[in-house]
Parts: sequence; C-alpha cells; structure tokens
Amino acid sequence: MLERMILLNGQCQHYCEAGPVGAPTIVLLHGISSGALSWEPLAHHLPGFRLLAWDAPGYGKSDALRMDHPSAADYADRLNDWLVALNVDNVMLVGHSLGALIASAMVARHQVLLASVVLADPARGYKHQPEDVRDQVYRSRWPALIELGADAFAIKRAPRLLRSEPEPSAVKRVQAGMRRLNIDGFKAASWLLANDDLADWWPLNTSLPARILCGDQDTITPPETSQALATELSLPYRSIACAGHASYLDAPEAFARELIDLADHANLEMEHQP
Repeated sequence: MLERMILLNGQCQHYCEAGPVGAPTIVLLHGISSGALSWEPLAHHLPGFRLLAWDAPGYGKSDALRMDHPSAADYADRLNDWLVALNVDNVMLVGHSLGALIASAMVARHQVLLASVVLADPARGYKHQPEDVRDQVYRSRWPALIELGADAFAIKRAPRLLRSEPEPSAVKRVQAGMRRLNIDGFKAASWLLANDDLADWWPLNTSLPARILCGDQDTITPPETSQALATELSLPYRSIACAGHASYLDAPEAFARELIDLADHANLEMEHQP
C-alpha cells in the first residue's frame, strides 16, 4: 500500500492506498491498537477494488482531534472530511474493533457517502457500564504503553489479537502497528471506547446493506458478544474460521470473500477475481 498525506482544515491526515482510482472503493478503519498499514495483507485478496485505509486521528502521522474526550461523532466527522476531500462516495465502509464504533457514527451522520458497511470484531463500547468499569477500561491500555515502552508493549500484547497459533507474519504486523502508537491518540481512543456505545449510533431503520463479522477464536470481542450485537441491530452475522480478534490478519482471504460477497449484494459495479 502507498502512503499518502492530505491537509484537512489545517490538520494532517495520513492514509494508505492500494488499487486503481475509479474502482469500487473500500474504506478501512483500524482498531484501537493498530494503524493503516495493518490492512496491507488484505489488499492482495481484493485486486479489483480501491482500498483507502486511514491512520485514525492521533495515530501514525495523523494529527489528533482537537479535544481530549472525543465521541465517535468527532472521528466520523474527520472521516467525512477526508472522504469529501478525496472526492469519493458510494464506498463500502469496514470498521474493525473500535473502528466499528466509528463506522456506526458515520452511518448515523454521513450515510450519504456509503454503499454498505461491515462491522468486524466490533468493540461496542462501555458507555452504559458503571463509572468504575468505564474508568478501568479507559486506563487499561495507555498507562502500560508508557510504563513498558512501545517495544515491550507490542511484544506483550500483540498475540492477544490473533488466533491461538498465529502466523509469525501476522504477529510482526500487529507488533509493528503497536510500535507506532502515539500516547495522545491512544488515550483519546481509550476514552472513546470507555465512554461511547456503538448501538447508540446505529440507526435501526437504515436500509444500508451491512453485516457483522467475527473471528471464531476472538477472545477480545468474543463471537457470542458479536452475535448478540448482530441480533440487537438486526444485522446478518458471519463467522471467520481460524481467526482471532484481528480476523482480517489471521484469515485475510476469508475476510476478503465476505467483502466481495457484500459488494455483490449491494449491487456495486466491480471487477474482482473469483
């Protein structure tokens, strides 16, 4: 994937891109401990699409949001500004983990740009949990990054995102994303996770084609939790075999098949390999 930078209202937005301009577009939103480059293995299985993967605000080379305690709407508004600046619409939006929460706010606020949505291994958020639980969630990640340093943090936490016997290349890619974490962006995203809720944003009356995917070995947002969310939101649920929380890294080919299938059902014009 090629790295790009664009200026949005005086702030830098970094992203990665693959595939031909003009092809059906898939926009990829990473999770709380990752970044744009984590999606690169998936690109090899989607040759007929244009892929746009952002570094969320405060991640990688992207400037942080201008508030310490953002909601999913704040991220969705930056996402909208980015897509408008790139002059793309009719996109499939794929949000992984915390990215699924941002994707839901995008559906609520800027649905006109979207053709379909995938919520992959979705992190629902803890807004409706007791205050002590929310505070524990908020402080469960970024203090460890400060204490351990990026290298030790990545070595310790990366395997949790993958299946029980992951490919070494997948472990290295997760570790690489964690080593690029910025404290301020990580803290803001942790606040979002602790104090927002995906289901509060998802419009139950939307006719937008959508589905929930989850790795069958996901121990962070387990299949039973994702299945319950799919039932609550009246969305189809698909299991990704032999995959942990980062299902698109453990099983990129199977993950790509789900995206191609949804694109077919959403009646997008596309060219892809069977």
